Amino acid sequence: MLILAWAAGLLLAAYWFSGVEERQQNPNQKPDSVHLDNAVEVLLEPNRQGHFLVDGQINQHGVTFLVDTGASFVAVPAELAEQMGLKQGRRFMVETANGTAPGFSTRLDRLRIGDIVLHDVEAGIVPGMGGEEVLLGMSALRQLDFSSRGGELLLRQYQ
Repeated sequence: MLILAWAAGLLLAAYWFSGVEERQQNPNQKPDSVHLDNAVEVLLEPNRQGHFLVDGQINQHGVTFLVDTGASFVAVPAELAEQMGLKQGRRFMVETANGTAPGFSTRLDRLRIGDIVLHDVEAGIVPGMGGEEVLLGMSALRQLDFSSRGGELLLRQYQ
């Protein structure tokens, strides 16, 4: 009985610590939205590495975005794009940190972060793009006002 109690305690501790680590990796799993008279704001906290990750949606599918102001467009890993049913458009070459790679254009009907909703967003499907995060590039960010404030990132959509 004592062994079972210890095993249960260890399992609970492992479960709790995995949640802590996940929240440290992405502190914006449930982003709060602030509604102003003419705008919606979402304030993002950086993770331990200083990156801004935030959970959101593409066409009703849950995704994790990595805010990347250096990316020209929203970049979706090919495997994730296939799961979401995104259609591949014209082929083009993408400059990545690992060199040049092929990509395919696509359009996102709906992109959502908190209560910020963007429609008909230009995106790219990038085969060979590692990870499961979607790079939130300038094709989406240029539709918003964004600024750094006290180490946090403020996204604002005017209505």
